[in-house]
Amino acid sequence: MAGAASCGSLNAPGLGLPLKATVPDAKGALPKQMFIGRGPVSAKLRQRFATDLESIAMLAILRSSNTGLTESKRFPEILVLGLHVPGGGAVPVEVIDHIAAQRPGGIVFVCVRDGGPLTDPASGETVESDVEQCAFAVRRNVPVKPGHTPITKVHAGAWRPATDVHLTVHGATMEELWDSLCAQVIADDVDGSDIDKRIAARERAVFLAAEYAKAEAAHGRAKTTEQRNAAYGKMLAIRKELAQLRV
Repeated sequence: MAGAASCGSLNAPGLGLPLKATVPDAKGALPKQMFIGRGPVSAKLRQRFATDLESIAMLAILRSSNTGLTESKRFPEILVLGLHVPGGGAVPVEVIDHIAAQRPGGIVFVCVRDGGPLTDPASGETVESDVEQCAFAVRRNVPVKPGHTPITKVHAGAWRPATDVHLTVHGATMEELWDSLCAQVIADDVDGSDIDKRIAARERAVFLAAEYAKAEAAHGRAKTTEQRNAAYGKMLAIRKELAQLRV
């Protein structure tokens, strides 16, 4: 769509978002100072804004009026914000955390870079590539017990060729849309139901995989039968729990 705000080559219509939600190019560019100037900012974070981020652009504003979904008090609107990072740079997690903390509604971050390492999902092999790449990110509340201090966490998807990425408007309400967008970023799935449980399961699986590697190494260097049995028992317990997580 001509005249749509963009981050690199990506804009809202190209990502699959509604035309009515698209921000015009003339209104898309946002100065870094707009976010740095709000509240106390450490010297380290200022440096992150300077070195890890080239530009910021508002690509779309998703509302009930332009998505056709039922309104939500928690998510009256969801922003789609483009962050252009230096070639080969990582997803700017600290920058995202700071920006997202400044508003109560949801923000989907569209991170774009001009080349860098790409991982083949089929082979798992990582190679350097000079193609434009995109990685989505969101900042989401972590469920805690009533009365406990709220916790938030930034989740980022994998870098992919910019030509292969898209976002889908899915759900009946704006809150369901937010859960779906989080699921698309974190789990590569439009179904946002039970997303917090799935996030917890994925993080537990990553932790268990690391613990399994430690137990396997301990088994390999064990000098006694007792040590080998203990390490092997831990490996079996981890395998069992991982199998349950995949159900």
